[in-house]
Amino acid sequence: MPKATSLFAVSFRNRDTIADLAAGAGWQADVRETEDDVAAAYLASGAAVAVVDARGALDLGLAATQALGGPVAANGDALVVLVSEVDADALGEFFELGATQFLLDPIGDGELVQALRFAGRHAARAAGVPIERRVVPGGWRHDRDAGDARRWIAERLADGRPVAAVLIALSRLDIVNAAHGRPAVDALIEAAIRRADAVVCEHLGAAGMVARLGGAEFVLVAEAAGPAVTRTITALDAALARPFAVADALAILGCRFGVAEAQAGEDAAALLRRASEALVAAKASDGAMLHIALPDGVVPLDALAIDLHHAIERDEIDIRFQPQVEIASGRVTGVEALARWNHQKLGPLGADALFAAADRADLGVALSDHIQQLVLARATAWPAVLGTLRVSLNLSAADIARPGFGALFLARVDASGFPRGRLTIEITETGLIEDLTAASALLAELRGAGCRVAIDDFGTGYSSLAYLKSLPLDYVKIDKALVRDIDGSARDRVIVAAAITMARSLGMAVIAEGVETPAQLALLAAGGCEIYQGFLLSEPVAEDALVELMAR
Repeated sequence: MPKATSLFAVSFRNRDTIADLAAGAGWQADVRETEDDVAAAYLASGAAVAVVDARGALDLGLAATQALGGPVAANGDALVVLVSEVDADALGEFFELGATQFLLDPIGDGELVQALRFAGRHAARAAGVPIERRVVPGGWRHDRDAGDARRWIAERLADGRPVAAVLIALSRLDIVNAAHGRPAVDALIEAAIRRADAVVCEHLGAAGMVARLGGAEFVLVAEAAGPAVTRTITALDAALARPFAVADALAILGCRFGVAEAQAGEDAAALLRRASEALVAAKASDGAMLHIALPDGVVPLDALAIDLHHAIERDEIDIRFQPQVEIASGRVTGVEALARWNHQKLGPLGADALFAAADRADLGVALSDHIQQLVLARATAWPAVLGTLRVSLNLSAADIARPGFGALFLARVDASGFPRGRLTIEITETGLIEDLTAASALLAELRGAGCRVAIDDFGTGYSSLAYLKSLPLDYVKIDKALVRDIDGSARDRVIVAAAITMARSLGMAVIAEGVETPAQLALLAAGGCEIYQGFLLSEPVAEDALVELMAR
């Protein structure tokens, strides 16, 4: 085990035990109790195996694993995590942060030695990681810039290969700067680039590269197209969404993506220009984190609006259902129906792009009617295993403004055969701003007819308190932007807890959206939230996958 005889360990309560064990095995070991910059200490050690002893110190162990995950993955090294049996539920979090092996207490000395030997073999097997992608003691070797990216693109375009450029802009760095200063910001940017490079190593190998552009922006260039680019962006988004260690705290950064795929006859400068324009559009958007550049001369929204005229007749509009889980029992009690557009050229598009195109094409009402009919027809035909689930259906601002919509909608529900009592109507805050009186009257009509009513994306609009006071509501849905930050700081937790307490005091149940980690769920449950939905249990799925999930 040549290089693996150098061992780096972080142990908060068992430092001497780990150090004695390493010495007894004849290993050169660097064992720390705590470290302001654990990643820098690991790099300086030259070790190929890192150990995080999280027994009895779960939160500290998660933070250390998060800091080490990027450089370990980029180098192809091994990261072993030791966890107490009571914290076994957190193994998924450790894995997402970069752990490669686990041991669950009680752990014998012989068992630990054997595990570290196998970890060393893992690192040796991965030693073929290209040198330009490896972390070197003392810092991150990453000096590629825009010029390198242009040359990389030009070489592949000259050979006629597919090339995509993904520009990434980090946000929320101003908060870090105010709290910790510019050096911390620079370190965060470098850490983000490390994670991006690790994603490229895993998903693209030599067919991808990351280069720094300056400020808080960098570019990922890929010798790929279509689904391969989408998968890489998805993995990159997940990697950048994980918290970053800053001094003794954790920081959660935001990011925006601008994406362009090379056209025939296009050079590197033109490709990067279109990706840059797409990034500008993503930054200017209130909701869309990602913007895809279409060919020159085509305005993306106009192109989508044209395509939408044919999408309904081609049966390109589909429905996915995201389960809603009762926290106390763990039972799936309902689903939210979410529209998807299976675009022939661009692939799956979410509801934001779909309704933006509908507004541009003046098809908002027609699209909303079509989606309502689809949802009701699908849910009415469900098998018995889904026969007790509630269905949440979103209404648009255009629906609220339509004269006589309440009677029209109820007639549509009754004609479908779906029970009114299992239907929840959801309206977003932004859809209520223009005419609160009309919205209140419509919701009262639907609620009086047996439907339940929820306000969606709560906490992101302008008049949240006025809505709670004025509208007849059964549920308040905490927006995923608030849920995402709940385990970031005490202030974030206080805000979410206040929203939950206020809603429950008014007799409303609380649903949390966008729950992705056990830590988020635990904090929400402690605050009194009753129901959650999010990737922790399931992404939005088709009916067959929903049936399978319910059967499990």
